[in-house]
Amino acid sequence: MSTVTVARTPVRPARILLHLFLAGAALAWLAPLLWAVYAAMRPYGETSEKGYVSWPDTLNFDNFTNAYQQSDMTHYFVNTLIIAVPAVLLTLFLSSMVAFYVSRFDFRLNLALLLVFTAGNLLPQQVIITPLYRLYLLIDLPGITMSGKLYDSALGLVLIHVAFQSGFCAFVLSNYMRTLPHELTEAALVDGASVWRMYWQIVLPLCRPAMAALATLLSIWIYNDFFWALVLISTGENMPITSALNNLTGTYFTDPNLVAAGALLTAIPTLIVYFVLQRQFVSGLTLGANKG
Repeated sequence: MSTVTVARTPVRPARILLHLFLAGAALAWLAPLLWAVYAAMRPYGETSEKGYVSWPDTLNFDNFTNAYQQSDMTHYFVNTLIIAVPAVLLTLFLSSMVAFYVSRFDFRLNLALLLVFTAGNLLPQQVIITPLYRLYLLIDLPGITMSGKLYDSALGLVLIHVAFQSGFCAFVLSNYMRTLPHELTEAALVDGASVWRMYWQIVLPLCRPAMAALATLLSIWIYNDFFWALVLISTGENMPITSALNNLTGTYFTDPNLVAAGALLTAIPTLIVYFVLQRQFVSGLTLGANKG
């Protein structure tokens, strides 16, 4: 009876260094998160006496419970849903129409139109915040918003997110749509299909992986927004969930452990969105690269 011996491929030093680098990078990335979890599970009195770099005597979830109750997190989470869901849907809808037009129709200003939408992402938010703030104060919406103005309203935040995110989404979707065979829309055109039908029933269903990937990114970006809400919302009850952490800070004293627990609680919905759409997110990022 003969035995077959399989020669092992020697491990190269470069591969070992690569794995060590990746492990170190992963640890450096996770270290702040793990440290926040460690601090959130310790009482403030213990850390103030022994310091944060010390062995814990007590580990519990009291800070998480107190942070959830004191910040009224449920109310602010609903506010965030009111802002994020319409913003994501409107951004994907409008940017997909722009992407369909510039990728399926040839005209002289095709590239220029796409550059106009994309250029909006290159403009820093801090540059336009002053004129935008004054504009929001001047626009009256009686009977539409609770404040009677575009300022201090969920509608104002939805519009600014749509405006700033549409350029990136239009750029990504247009590149993805260019990989789809033109014969699909040409055959539909011969059969008498309208432009809307070609967009809605032929091209858009084929872009579901890319749309899912963009929906994941948009949900995380809009959910984590703090700048626009801080500037364009003045009423505390209208703030999104990221601004709810302000309720955990006091005028003369702030419990860092309580704030760490609140920050971890606000991060849970984004993790849920990512894990639910993880397969579509990865496939949407890689499908466009494999076509053509």
